[in-house]
Amino acid sequence: MNDVINSIKTPAYVCEEALLRKNLELLKRVKDESGAKILVALKGFALSGVMDIVSEYLDGATCSGLWEAKFAHEFVKGEIHTYSPAFKDEDFEEIMAISKHVVFNSFNQWAKFKDKALANGVVCGLRLNPESSASPTDMYNPCAKFSRLGITRANFKPEMLEGITGLHFHALCEESAQSLETVLMAFEEKFGEFIPKMKWINFGGGHHITRADYDVDLLISLIKNFREKYGVEVYLEPGEAVGWQTGFLISSVLDIVENEKNIAILDTSAEAHMPDTILMPYRPAVRGESKNGKFSYRFGGNTCLAGDIVGQDAGNADYKFENELKIGDKVIFEDQIHYTIVKNTTFNGIMLPDLLLLKQNGEIKTLRKFGFESYRDRN
Repeated sequence: MNDVINSIKTPAYVCEEALLRKNLELLKRVKDESGAKILVALKGFALSGVMDIVSEYLDGATCSGLWEAKFAHEFVKGEIHTYSPAFKDEDFEEIMAISKHVVFNSFNQWAKFKDKALANGVVCGLRLNPESSASPTDMYNPCAKFSRLGITRANFKPEMLEGITGLHFHALCEESAQSLETVLMAFEEKFGEFIPKMKWINFGGGHHITRADYDVDLLISLIKNFREKYGVEVYLEPGEAVGWQTGFLISSVLDIVENEKNIAILDTSAEAHMPDTILMPYRPAVRGESKNGKFSYRFGGNTCLAGDIVGQDAGNADYKFENELKIGDKVIFEDQIHYTIVKNTTFNGIMLPDLLLLKQNGEIKTLRKFGFESYRDRN
């Protein structure tokens, strides 16, 4: 592995095939034992160079609009489901041509596009808001007060269900099977009378299935019991669970400056390349860090944003090591494949990290390289 690390030009995301397949094997077990269909949610994991691997295990992709649907059409085998808080007129024809399922966020949208969708043989559904979620913050809570995502029971119009064959809810974010059980109870309480009229129910995403402490057996049981009770097909849409712990972001130390603390300036950026470390916020693990290490450093991005410091927003920006860092050393941020690549920016003209795959045989494969045109063509 050291030889592999030393050979990588930074910055780069490195997805590890063995770890990706491990996650996909677990998701396939859920599929096989529960009877559910599982779609990769591109909003959390959209690495084009590994979608052929994902397609070996899962049933397709769920998309948030036209561009994700086009991405799925090009790179993913299987069903394409598309949901958007609101569809644009100029996008809808192409979305219909690509998507097997289209899910509408409101009865206004359903009324507007109903005739076109049904005439084109699209399977149509509605997103509902069960008004129950275990999400700790409103930023990631689709069921928060005043949420624009999904139809609440108070705004549900049973008289407009003709042509609708499925219902969709998404109420979780990095949540457990126990959280799903709670949401399911609320969903059935509010909308249970309409479920037997449907052919499918989509449990949405946010299921942290591949996390070590996730109760997979409970998830399988919940799905099986729901399918048997209502006679419907069940879909799940994990994104983060597909990419969870499947790779890293590797960077290099460009300089080390002192200002009461040692601050290593890297050729990457928390703001541009690890945005959830600021938004969530959280402190990413760094390979080789030591709780009792003698040498302490902060990691700063190579942008002009004063707050571009890794871990600062999570309240702990100091990383300790047994050995002193030197200019030119590599720094590896663990678990940086999900919700990073899909959120990258070229803020301040910083270069995008290359996308690499560490194959099971130890070979490094370049999936995508980025140059100046990535910045130029979007500005």
